Amino acid sequence: MCLAIPAKITKIDGTDAEVEIGGIGRKASLMLTPEAQVGDYVLLHAGYAINIVDQKEAKETLAIFAEISQLMEQG
Repeated sequence: MCLAIPAKITKIDGTDAEVEIGGIGRKASLMLTPEAQVGDYVLLHAGYAINIVDQKEAKETLAIFAEISQLMEQG
C-alpha cells in the first residue's frame, strides 16, 4: 500500500522544495509538479510532490491523520 501525505510548500529552489507537514519541515522534489508554488499543498510520496491539492482538501486530510494518530495512542 502506498500513502501520500499533504504537505505545504514553504520554499522553492529550482526543482527542490522545503515542505511542512504538521510543523515538521523536510525536503521534497518538485520534478513531477514543476508548476507548484510556495503556499501550495502537494501530495508527498517518497520525497516527491506528485500532485497539487486543494488547500481545504489537504487540511481535511491532515485532520483525519491527526485523529487516527490520537485514537491509536489511546488504545
